[in-house]
Amino acid sequence: MTRDGDFEARRQAARDRLDADDPAMKAERDDTSRSGFFANVYEKAQGDAAAVPWADLEPKPQLLNWLAEHPGQGRRAIDVACGLGDNAAALADAGYETAAFDYAEKAVNWAMRRFPDKPLDWRVGDLTNLPANWRGAFDLVHECYTVQSVPPERHSEFSAAIASLVAPGGTLLVYARSRREGEKADGPPWPLTPSELSVYAASGLTRAFSESFDIVRSDRTIPHRFDVWRRTG
Repeated sequence: MTRDGDFEARRQAARDRLDADDPAMKAERDDTSRSGFFANVYEKAQGDAAAVPWADLEPKPQLLNWLAEHPGQGRRAIDVACGLGDNAAALADAGYETAAFDYAEKAVNWAMRRFPDKPLDWRVGDLTNLPANWRGAFDLVHECYTVQSVPPERHSEFSAAIASLVAPGGTLLVYARSRREGEKADGPPWPLTPSELSVYAASGLTRAFSESFDIVRSDRTIPHRFDVWRRTG
């Protein structure tokens, strides 16, 4: 599946539909409504990736650049909330023994269809209820747009769960929208503040690298961060 000529037009139409759905979603803050919201996006897409606003059909460039300098050589990696699977496939291509999971079963099944020949361990999973044998089990953990998908009162919980996957000596990569401290957000998504992006230190990780950058759309500029964290010992 590739991005055809009218991909961006279909994507903008999907964003418009998503904005129209937001009021009902925002009125229900419980976990069931949020998981139902994302499952509903994949359901309504009907196989058209342009209708999934966060699916780029390619790995994030920051991830590819990092992997080029840090090949897996058989080490274990996991892609958190894998969506349609492009980042997970990049991890596998870089030589990592890779697991990938998402709460939305439709997303996982779609990703499996897109990458049938990749040596990936696809799972349907809940970040707040991880398998016991995943705790501290991965040399590389990749998180892209996951924490920001839930309201700010859940950000610390989700970040701690992600950090728990990192093995001693392992690395965590975080790719997220960002916002200034105190700046209001009316999600989803809820971009991360500097203090929220620093919360991994409380889980025993040390930030080794940080890059701030903007993604420019026709209608707005969106601040982003890419951070690299390491667990020593």
